[in-house]
Amino acid sequence: MGSAAGTTPQAPTDLSAVKPEDMPTAVRMRRLEQKTQALKERAWQLKARVQMLKEQMLGGGVGAQAMIAHANDMGTSFRLTNVTYTLDGTQIFTRADDTGETLYKTGSFDVFNGPIAPGNHTLTAVVTYRGHGYGVFEYLSKYTFTSRGGTTFVAEEGKLTKVDCRGYEKGGANTPMEQKAAVECKATQVAPQKAPEAPTQANPGTTPLPAATTNTTTGK
Repeated sequence: MGSAAGTTPQAPTDLSAVKPEDMPTAVRMRRLEQKTQALKERAWQLKARVQMLKEQMLGGGVGAQAMIAHANDMGTSFRLTNVTYTLDGTQIFTRADDTGETLYKTGSFDVFNGPIAPGNHTLTAVVTYRGHGYGVFEYLSKYTFTSRGGTTFVAEEGKLTKVDCRGYEKGGANTPMEQKAAVECKATQVAPQKAPEAPTQANPGTTPLPAATTNTTTGK
């Protein structure tokens, strides 16, 4: 009697060696979903890392607070195109408008509002403008003007530090255009107001007036 021929099992297909166009549609979709999910997880990890570093730099969760705002007080000859703020060397805000058609219309906007580590801090602002003019002054649109400014301040535990910055035109009618753009920042510390004390048994129904607790200083 002749022996029956044995069946040799086929080796599993190595999908890594198969071209994407030769794969079944379901397999291609599955691999695409896996790659997409891996990219999402990577992006989430990077975002979490950046947030952690930012909290370490700014001291998230501590008692000091900071509120930073920018005001655009430039004249009609300047169109705001870019604003960048850094705090202690870390960029905390940037906004750009390469067309110079929308950002200049915003009178003011918040730069930062949140917890900050108590101690000394350095705030730096870099603002870029594009020239704007009509008729014989239309040539101004070919030029850009960059100004730098900022301030140093001390954030105290339990207090709010307000930093108001503005871009403005310095000088007068005879000041060259390239020297007019300027940025100044002023810091003010405010102590939080205490809540009125509750009525005591000795004086029922009497609420004493709250004492003034605001302490304002100006940083240069």
